[in-house]
Parts: sequence; structure tokens; C-alpha cells
Amino acid sequence: MSAQGTPATAGRTAGVSQGTTKETPKGAWTVTFLLFLFMVVNFADKIVVGLAGVPIMTDLKLEPAQFGMLGSSFFILFSVSAIVVGFIVNSVPTRWVLLTLAVIWALAQFPMVGTVSFTTLLICRIVLGAGEGPAFSVAAHAIYKWFPDEKRTLPTAILSQGSAFGVILAVPALNWVIVNHSWHYAFGALGVAGLIWVCAWLALGKEGPLEDTQALAANEPKIPYVQLLTSRTFLGCVIATFGAYWALSLGLTWFTAFIITGLGFSQQQAGFISILPWVFGATIVILTGWISQVMMARGYTTRISRGVLGSVPLVIGGLILATMPHVQGAGLQIALLVVGSGLCGAIYVVCPPMLGEFTPASQRGAIIAIYGALYTLSGIIAPMVMGTVIQRAGSMVAGYMTGFTINAVVMVGSGVIGLLLLWPNTEKARLTRGAAPREAELKGVVSPT
Repeated sequence: MSAQGTPATAGRTAGVSQGTTKETPKGAWTVTFLLFLFMVVNFADKIVVGLAGVPIMTDLKLEPAQFGMLGSSFFILFSVSAIVVGFIVNSVPTRWVLLTLAVIWALAQFPMVGTVSFTTLLICRIVLGAGEGPAFSVAAHAIYKWFPDEKRTLPTAILSQGSAFGVILAVPALNWVIVNHSWHYAFGALGVAGLIWVCAWLALGKEGPLEDTQALAANEPKIPYVQLLTSRTFLGCVIATFGAYWALSLGLTWFTAFIITGLGFSQQQAGFISILPWVFGATIVILTGWISQVMMARGYTTRISRGVLGSVPLVIGGLILATMPHVQGAGLQIALLVVGSGLCGAIYVVCPPMLGEFTPASQRGAIIAIYGALYTLSGIIAPMVMGTVIQRAGSMVAGYMTGFTINAVVMVGSGVIGLLLLWPNTEKARLTRGAAPREAELKGVVSPT
């Protein structure tokens, strides 16, 4: 019996028709693994300042507000570079763009190996942020040249996993360097890791064969950028991920400092505790990718299998974080922070594929980059807000709790807006309706009536 029209399949549509699914090219998973490692290095670079936060503040005699500024400085050029590079990869092979970004990351780490001032550290973090701003969007665009739409959620989840594993793998190693040697050498180790990835990518990295960007630009109908950028699904992705990234940027900058100065753990203990949100987040990411792909195979709309699946965990995570100031005990507070912030990972898995659903492939690199540039603006705001709140609070712990409450409100609000706006399946039909006639008219094939 047909599944359509039965109550049990409400919210479903016909799945991908048999015989129309493209095969995954040979080498796709090798490139996916390399780009996973790319994101591992990316997030190891991000976490090092937060991990070494207390020694850095002690050595450089920084106030909480100054350290918050240091955390935010990473994102000053992050969004600008993401947009610029996003348009570049519409016509330049992603292989060479990814290589250039990784070289910038490596070189930006080495000045911290020696004696460094606050100003030098600030400048190097700004440069690093400029190099890392386009990272995820370019990597996602590169992966989508290897996988057809119906097979993109799981590779996107694996790519997103790189962020979690970057922290899980880097934190124990970097913390050992910080405790036994110096925080300066932790930066140097990351520079070396970046150069190793560059060598691996030069040897094995390739451009995906499913899409020829220049051919697509010449042949496929275009959708005006203003329509893409004002579509409700694009806006929903930006707002929902803005809330998730608020939590992530606080984790990168303030989590370890909270464990040490807020809860009284040692630097060595904090290094192990700092892994927990990323382990939980990695589980959420891979589960979301797998569940989404299974739901799509069973015929659920992408509204359900991507939009709802990504937004609901944001709301639940925010509600969990909101309980932190009202419970006692370091263990319980850490557990709430780990689970609440870790649930944010679901949205990163579903948004890039949703944007890829309705964006022409020749415009996709720019759209995903602009999406990334906009939601990561919360990375500028969140660390500074936390630093300011801590400095003005009556006590260190009270300041942290106020900061996490603000985080909870942002997460719940962004998750609710995501639930209201994320409709990628109908977005595609609405935006592409009339795109071909417009394109033909511009080429003189159809004359205006």
C-alpha cells in the first residue's frame, strides 16, 4: 500500500526516487576524512586561548574584561573573510583555498612561542580568525562536490565532528604542554600540526567530480542573492546557529576558566573536565546526522528531518542551562553545562544541507559562507559579554551564572525562531519557480511580454 496519505506518514513526502540517486565517487570518504582533520586543527587552534586562559591572564596581568576582549578578537575579521572567500570559491577550486587557509593558521601560531605582549597576542588571534573564518563553509562546499544532496547530512556531521575531536584530542595534549612546560609552547605545537595537515592535503586532497562550478555558472538558472539571503530558511539558519555559536564561543573562551576560578579545580583537573562538553557534543552531532539521513530515506520532509531536528535541541539545551544558577554542587553544575551546551551541535549538521537544497551549486559557496559569517558574529559578542558581567558582578561565581543565564535565553529564543522559519523543502519550490524563465529572458531566449 502507498505510504502517502496515511496518518502514520503525516509530515512525510516521497523519498528520493529509485534510480535517480547519484553514486558517491571513489575517494569521497578520503577527502571527507582529510577535511575532518582540517576541522580538528581548526578547533584546536580556537580552544588554546581558553584552555590557557588562567596562565595567560596571570602572566600578562589581564582583567576579565581584557580576556573577554582577547576571546572576541578572534572573530573581528572572521565574518569579513568568510564572505570574501565564499565568493572566491564560487569560481576558484576549493583545494587551493583550503591549502592557503591552513598555511595562514600555522604561521599565525609561531609568534607566541617566545615572549609576547598582549598586543601581539591580540593581533595574532585576529589574523588567525581571518584565516579560520571561511574554514567550515569552504570545507562543506568542497564536500558537497563529492556527495549528492540526499547523502550530504552524514558527511556534514563528520565534518562538524572535527570541531569536537579537535578539542577532545587537543585538550589533554595541550594541557600537558601548558602544565609541564609553558602556554607559549602550546601555540607552537599547533603551528606544527597545521603544517603537517598542509603536507597531507598537498599529497591527497582533490576537487570533487560531481560539480564543475564554471560549467554550472554558465548553464544553471541563477537566483538573485537578495532572494536567497532574505528567504525564511536562510534567516532561520542564521538566527538558530547564532544562538548555538554563542554557547560554543563561551565554551572556547570561558569554560576552562570557569572550572578553575569559578569551581576551584586545578589547571590539570580542568583540562580533563574541559573535554566533557565536546565528547557529549560529538555524540549529538553524529546522532543528528545519522537520524536525519534515516528520516530522509524513509520519506520525511527536510522540514522535519532537518529543520525540526536541529531546532528542538537548541530549545531544550537552553532550558537546561537556565537551571544552573538554581542548583548546588560543582558536579551537577558541570553536568548541566555539558548537556545544555552540547545539544547545540545538532543545528550545525542540518543547516548547511538545508541551504544547499535550494541554493544553485554555482552560488552555494557564497551563501554558506555568508551564513557562517553572520552566525559567528555571536563569537564577537558572547566572550565580551561574559567578561564584562564577571567583572561587574559581586562575585566570580555570580558573574558566571549571570553569563550562562544570558546564554540560555539566547539559545531558547534562537531555537524557537528556527522552528518557525526552517522550511527548506517549500523554500526550494518558491525560489526556483520562475528562475529558469528569468534566466532565459536575460539571455534573449524569451522576450518580455
